[in-house]
This record gives sequence, C-alpha cells and structure tokens, in this order.
Amino acid sequence: MKFSEKIRQLRKQRQKTQKEVAEYCGISLRAYMGYEQNGRYPRYREIYDKLAEFFGVDRNYLMTEDEEFVAEAAGQYGNRGRQQAEQLVAELSGLFAGGELTDNDRDAVMIALQKAYFECKADNRKYAAKPGKKDDAS
Repeated sequence: MKFSEKIRQLRKQRQKTQKEVAEYCGISLRAYMGYEQNGRYPRYREIYDKLAEFFGVDRNYLMTEDEEFVAEAAGQYGNRGRQQAEQLVAELSGLFAGGELTDNDRDAVMIALQKAYFECKADNRKYAAKPGKKDDAS
C-alpha cells in the first residue's frame, strides 16, 4: 500500500478531516491534500513523525524503503533530488514488474541503487564548479 493510501485510510478510520491532520502536523491543508491525493511525500522526516503520532502508528509503517529514499533525497537535495529519486524508483519498479526476483533480492537491488545514487550526488557536488570562480582557460 502506498503512503497516500495509508494516510487516507488511517484518517478515515479515525473519522478525522484533512484539515485536522494538517493542523496537527503544522502544515498547510494544501500540502496534506497533496500527500493524500497527488502522491506527494513529506519533505522532512519530522512530518512523518507527526503523522505517525497523530494516527498512533509507527513511522516505519508509513514509510516503505522507496518512500524513505525519496524523503532522504528531498531532504538533502531539495525538489530536484526528490524528483530524481521518484523517477529512479518508478523506473526500477518497472524493471522488476513480472520479474523473477524475490522480495529480498528486489530490496537488495533497490538499496544498492539508492546507495549509488547518493554516492554519485556527493561526487557531483565535489566536482561541480564553484559559483563566482572563473575558468582559467579564458
């Protein structure tokens, strides 16, 4: 079950409104609606903690491996990092569809690729041109 489905189901079970959940978490109604209806994810782990507290569930229940990866990428690299991570997860999920991998093997591949993603992002930052620094060749 996806994050959006989990929080929608939990909210309805507890007979709460989207506004009540948003207010408790300290976020806008629009942000919360994006989580439930548009498949968006919280940018900060603290929001997952608040949601888990509100619904009386463990944070890990709300976050699958893929969702945690997307949240971590967003936290470190902003919106662009989130988009890249979501795209990577979607493409990898497509590769696994109908495949012969066990769940454990699939998880191992996803973890390895997530690690590679963060290593590449760190390398790119290390070698990226610094703002205001002029090229010596000019």
